[in-house]
Amino acid sequence: MSSIMNSNLPALSNEGGLSAYLEQIKKFPMLEAEEEYTLAKNWRTNGNVKSAEKLVTSHLRLVAKIAMGYRGYGLPVNEMISEGNVGLMQAVKKFEPEKGFRLATYAMWWIRASIQEYVLRSWSLVKIGTTTAQKKLFFNLKKIKNQIAPQSEGDLRPEHVNEIANKLDVSEHEVVSMNRRLSGKEFSLNAHVGEDGDEWQDWLVDKELDHDLKFAHKEEMGQRKSLLKDSIKVLNDREREILNSRRLTDNPITLEDLSKKYKISRERVRQIENKAFDKLQKHMLILAKSKNLLPVS
Repeated sequence: MSSIMNSNLPALSNEGGLSAYLEQIKKFPMLEAEEEYTLAKNWRTNGNVKSAEKLVTSHLRLVAKIAMGYRGYGLPVNEMISEGNVGLMQAVKKFEPEKGFRLATYAMWWIRASIQEYVLRSWSLVKIGTTTAQKKLFFNLKKIKNQIAPQSEGDLRPEHVNEIANKLDVSEHEVVSMNRRLSGKEFSLNAHVGEDGDEWQDWLVDKELDHDLKFAHKEEMGQRKSLLKDSIKVLNDREREILNSRRLTDNPITLEDLSKKYKISRERVRQIENKAFDKLQKHMLILAKSKNLLPVS
């Protein structure tokens, strides 16, 4: 993947070149599913760097879009985009097109993970905490606060603090402390940046990407739901219930609870879950190919 990083990809300058970079990456069109599949297979099978480069450049706008969502942490957007691009390259490196996902769906996780690691490093883990719950609080507080108290400024009301603490499994003190820390870093989209008077909102990625991504994501999710509905029939009742309880719900049931229900060990529950998932995934792939939802190699 280093060969891709050393190729002629658009450069993101630290010297106020963000707006020029955003204009430059708009020139790379999004790929149709069949072309994306062919390029990914060519990179994965033959190591064709040109194919990998095209996969990367066609998703640079996605990285910029995601990076903009983290601007409230008060860090340089160009640095977050650079980190997100590293995550995108890792996604391209590991992408397996045969599994039926579009690259954008798969890459989002890698892009966000790279940006979040950069944010955590920049804020210092000593300040924000090192536990999984504290990191979850750091990246979810703003979203939850907007849901329950969208117009609030400054300190949260006690009942809101309590609700957030319960949702994210942290102490009320941690919620109050994190809210004060983040509130001190947030700034308006109308804030001026640089010496030329540009505003943050002037640097946002074009709305066309929103439309393209939403349409592609909606279409893909519709197809996957249909495949899931048809394919889950290959599982027996116990496999279906365990898989539903563990992977297809917002509130997964613990292995311990399922082991008690079926009077088997937790390890046996885990084995059934994994076997059911593999069986379901293979059937979905076969069905997708039979319906021409995936290009067949």
